Amino acid sequence: MPSLKQLVVESPEEVGRRAYERIAADVLQDLDLVKVIEHLYIYVDPKVPIFIAAGKLRHMPRAIRVGDFANVNIGEKMIVLDIADETYLAPMLQKLWARYGKENVDQPDRFTVVLPVGVAGEEELELMMVADPSETLHMDVIYALQYLAPEGFKVRRQYIKDERFYYVASEDTLPGDIVETMVAPIFERMGMTL
Repeated sequence: MPSLKQLVVESPEEVGRRAYERIAADVLQDLDLVKVIEHLYIYVDPKVPIFIAAGKLRHMPRAIRVGDFANVNIGEKMIVLDIADETYLAPMLQKLWARYGKENVDQPDRFTVVLPVGVAGEEELELMMVADPSETLHMDVIYALQYLAPEGFKVRRQYIKDERFYYVASEDTLPGDIVETMVAPIFERMGMTL
């Protein structure tokens, strides 16, 4: 199982730095994010006051499509979806109802969904996206960073796209060039560009 490759906490206060190292490691472990975050760099200076967390995610989970968990069988009068894994059945039904109408989607049992022939093609159904795990992953990462930020640091700026993310928080107004002056150099230290 992959784990966090690098966790760096920097602060002018050594006691606070060590405490943040432990807290960050615990939060990431508790939220099961150590296997999806590859690098995390945290800078905390309570005198400024500023909290910056920047990092890199591992390869993002791919979107789940109908063909990943169901066989699409087209007969003469109906299309039968044989469900092999029920994990994504509920979101699939929501997508099918929205696209083809509830009147065209029948579920005779928990492992079978039936549609009339002609409402959709085999490839269209197989490629229909049912869930995107990266959406919830992004929310989980931002939640963890909010949790790590010091109490009262309510002025914040956050960014997460593809594999890169940052979170900046303060009690005071953040300067407009905070990303260029403080966040970009952190990414450079990690060997990345923003």
